[in-house]
Amino acid sequence: MLAALVPLVLVAVGFVVFCLVDVAHAGEVRYLPKWAWAVICVVSVPLGGIVYLVLGRPR
Repeated sequence: MLAALVPLVLVAVGFVVFCLVDVAHAGEVRYLPKWAWAVICVVSVPLGGIVYLVLGRPR
């Protein structure tokens, strides 16, 4: 059972890291400050990252 969770955890961590790097490198983000998007991405995995990519990421 643990072996089945390891890939899922790795994907979740990779997604959070991707979102945090994207927030850090973005010149500007929409609706909230960068630090708020970073907190949302870390606290609410994976929903926070999805919301950031849909709403917060500049087009």
